Amino acid sequence: MENLSKSKKLSIMFAIMAAMFFAAINQTITSTAMPRIIAILDGMDYYTWTINIYLLTSTIATVLVGKLSDIFGRKPFLLLGILLFMIGAFLTGTSSDVFQFIIYRGIQGVGAGIIQSTAFTAVGDLFPPRERGKWMGLMSAVFGFSSVLGPVLGGYLVDHLDWHWLFWIFLPIGIIAFGMILVMFPKVERGKAQSIDYLGSLFITLAIVPLLLAFSWAGTEYDWGSSQIIGLIAGSIVAAVIFIFIESKVKNPILPLSLFKNNVVTISNLISFIMNFGMMGAMIYLSFFVQGVLGISPTYAGYVTMPMSIVMVVSSAVTGQLMAKTGKYKRYALIGVPIMIVGMTIMVYMDNTFMAVLSMIVFGFGLGLGLPVFSLATQNAVSHKELGVVTASTQLFRNLGGTIGVAVMGTVMSNNLSTHLKEAMQSASAPDFSKIDPKIAEQMVAFANPQALMNKPLLEKTQASLPAEIQPIFTQMIDNIRDALSQTLSTVFLTGTIILVVAFILVFFLKELPLRTSNIAEELNKEKKENQEVTTALSQEMK
Repeated sequence: MENLSKSKKLSIMFAIMAAMFFAAINQTITSTAMPRIIAILDGMDYYTWTINIYLLTSTIATVLVGKLSDIFGRKPFLLLGILLFMIGAFLTGTSSDVFQFIIYRGIQGVGAGIIQSTAFTAVGDLFPPRERGKWMGLMSAVFGFSSVLGPVLGGYLVDHLDWHWLFWIFLPIGIIAFGMILVMFPKVERGKAQSIDYLGSLFITLAIVPLLLAFSWAGTEYDWGSSQIIGLIAGSIVAAVIFIFIESKVKNPILPLSLFKNNVVTISNLISFIMNFGMMGAMIYLSFFVQGVLGISPTYAGYVTMPMSIVMVVSSAVTGQLMAKTGKYKRYALIGVPIMIVGMTIMVYMDNTFMAVLSMIVFGFGLGLGLPVFSLATQNAVSHKELGVVTASTQLFRNLGGTIGVAVMGTVMSNNLSTHLKEAMQSASAPDFSKIDPKIAEQMVAFANPQALMNKPLLEKTQASLPAEIQPIFTQMIDNIRDALSQTLSTVFLTGTIILVVAFILVFFLKELPLRTSNIAEELNKEKKENQEVTTALSQEMK
């Protein structure tokens, strides 16, 4: 596809970015609204699952589709991904309880994983690595733009309309994106028939699912040392060992082990894992701080998080252009990751709206600098025929890091929150319920949890229904809970900061390879080299 005309490439890229925007906006529109939605569905105990299931299913879909798209082409998988995402979005909007919500979000995740993996791989089909940087930056900017629009729109909709519309409002864009891909994306002729690694697909799934379940349930549903958690981790390890054995024997492995002999691929994927571990684990809980601690409604919470997205859009687009111009990429990670660390350090100490906005601006700037680097580095380090699997491996490690990060940070939060809540309710500033009517006291104590803080209309309605002399006591109790939640989130953000420091150290070990200027030239050179090796071997045999 690299030989297509410039106008044709631009049309295809427009279609790909439309698909990316559709998936991204449906993800970001729920960011500020999710705490309210889960509170309405009375499922705060399953809050991390609403995030984890999406990441879990998208992770599995990403790694499975990578090799298949190398065999069958990108177009059918882009279409399949958009279709599944639309179905999942529609069904999610029909949810009547948190369990339905989680199942349908899982379907969305499958579609999202297919779209993300295939879209980034398709960019590699269209452009050589030297040009690819600017398009990677623009695709990051598309996600960033959705991060600007999504939270604000999501907050407004959940405040003024039924929450179900968050999942339905952008379905027309999905239909348009599907049509554009169907018409504009060229159908690549399938190469010679190849065997499909069904066993490898099965065992990588059996390795991923128990691992993520273990991290999701440990410390919340079960103790870390419980038989359930140990059993899940043991099962995951056994499946992983079997998977490695299978991949070393099959002709067309779904995730070739040879990829990880490549230093650039291994280091980039490890950094992606650690970055997403710290970033996603902490970023998910920003909504808790903005809405729960600061008491800002979902509508205005979107405005608070908007600066991060705007800065990320600009910096990622500029970074992509600079990588294309210079042919260098490592320097942007060396600058971007420390800036992210500074931004998250500010989050540890933030106690007002100004500091929250400042931390997000700094973090967004660093994220925009570092985000496009590692996908480009891995794609540049392998041959074009391995483009799908190497892109899938990057997405796999990124999603694994995010999923495990959310789970671990959730454990950090729940463990610290119970301690801080207990201290808050027993402190000298805690409200005295002894002089209050027992029924009213029972009604008030029901709000002594962070879930209540996310439903501001219910808080205001409850406070207004209380006798005038009781209202100050209710306010005092809510303030104490906010303080407990604030202390807990500081610990979560500190954990994320430490994780990012580890990622920064690893960046120094990333080997920088010059960005290639042509996919075709690279393949021809490789073929020429192989032919020379065969010729040399034959000559030696004849002698």
